Formats: sequence, C-alpha cells, structure tokens
Amino acid sequence: AAAGPGTTLLVATPDLLTERQQRDLHTSITGSGGRTLLVAPTAWSVETLVPGVTADPANSRASALSPDCALPAARRAGTAETGGIRYTTRHLDADSCYPSARLATLLRIPDTTGDGDTVVLGAPDILYNDRLDEQGNASLALQLLGSRSHLVWYLPSLSDTAATDPADEKSFLDLLPSGWLWGTLQLFVAAALAALWRARRFGPLVPEKLPVAIRASETAEGRARLYRKADARDRAADALRSTTRTRLAPLLGIPVTRAHTPES
Repeated sequence: AAAGPGTTLLVATPDLLTERQQRDLHTSITGSGGRTLLVAPTAWSVETLVPGVTADPANSRASALSPDCALPAARRAGTAETGGIRYTTRHLDADSCYPSARLATLLRIPDTTGDGDTVVLGAPDILYNDRLDEQGNASLALQLLGSRSHLVWYLPSLSDTAATDPADEKSFLDLLPSGWLWGTLQLFVAAALAALWRARRFGPLVPEKLPVAIRASETAEGRARLYRKADARDRAADALRSTTRTRLAPLLGIPVTRAHTPES
C-alpha cells in the first residue's frame, strides 16, 4: 500500500515471502512509479518479483567490485562491497553493475509503464553499519535508498497477515503424494481378497464322526496324570471338592446352583 512515486520500498529478505505474497508485491510495484530495492533475492523469489531476471547458483567470491556500468549512483560511489548473488537479465535497458565473472551483482531494471525502477542487490553488506566506512558502501547505499522522499523498510515475517491464505490450507491427505494413496488402495484391495479367500464358507453344519471313542475313565486318568506330573495338588483338591459338592447337593435337598455357596 505504501508503494508510490515518492517512495522507495526496501524488501530486506524477499525469500521469506510466500508465492502469493510475491505475486501480490509484483502487482503492487508494477507501474507504481517508485523504487523497489530487493536485497539478495535467490531464484525462489527473484523470478517472480522481477520477471526476466535469473539468479546464478554460484555466488561471487569477490566482495569489493568496480561499478563497470553507466548507472550514475554506481559511478559516483565507485568500488563497493556488493558481491553475493549474481544475476542475469533479459531486459536490454537494464543497468548491470559490479560484475563478478561477467555476471552482475547489482541490477537496475526500469519500469516500462512509469518512472519507477527495481534494484536487485546481490548482498546486504553495503547496508551494515560496520561496513559503511569501507570502499564506497555508504555512498552507494545512500544513493539507492535516498532517490525518493520516503523510505519504507519491509522485513517479511511469518506473522504477517498476508503470509497465510485460507485457500492454501491443505489437509493431511492433500499433503500425501499420489503414489501413497494408490498404494494404500491396492493394499486394501489385496486385504479384502485375502479375507474372502480365507473366510469360512457359509452353509449347513455337516456332522463328522470321530475317528475313535475314548472312555470317560481314560480321560479322567489322563488328566490325573497331568495333575501329578505338574504337582498341582491344590488344583486337584479343588476339582475333587467341587465335584463332591455337586453330587451331595441333591441328596441333601440343596439346589445344584447353590451347592458351592458358603452358606449351603
């Protein structure tokens, strides 16, 4: 909202802007007639904020560079500690200053729809207090920031109201890659087929004859041997007492359901 013909808008860290913020900022500064100074934008932000400008992956190794351009502010300042990120541009009327290995570390792109311009600075060194007295840093910084009567210093932050957009909010499923969703669907289908394959077949009960009949006395003797082998005297005694109570209850006129109550 502050962008205008008499304003210099300095964006301290453009890479903190979201994609929507970058588009909104580009729309605001286009044709505003003012100056926009972007400090060390990388490929994440510069291509949206300044279409036609590309950031080189390799940074400049040198810090003190010569202007080597026709920009009056750069020629008056002379050598300055720009360095940092290097840029290339398709704009024929752009001022490419302070080159490092033939790539500019400071670009000035004039606005085609007005008197404004956009300055892309590869490093923030010339703006630091402890570097102002080095080379022509102070002169270059004051000329870039003082060309208009008003200066707006904008430091992007995640707390900005424009940093979040309800339309950009995504659910947990939206964040999953499509391959995970298809893989989960295939596992679900495979589990359903396996369940159908291993499920019980519904139908009438079929009686089955036992291969051999075992007498009850043999079962009792076998269980008794197991009790003796495990030395389970307490469990064997409990079984004998329970069975005795069940057999004596009808003889004493006590219901079998109450044979094991302490009162009976």
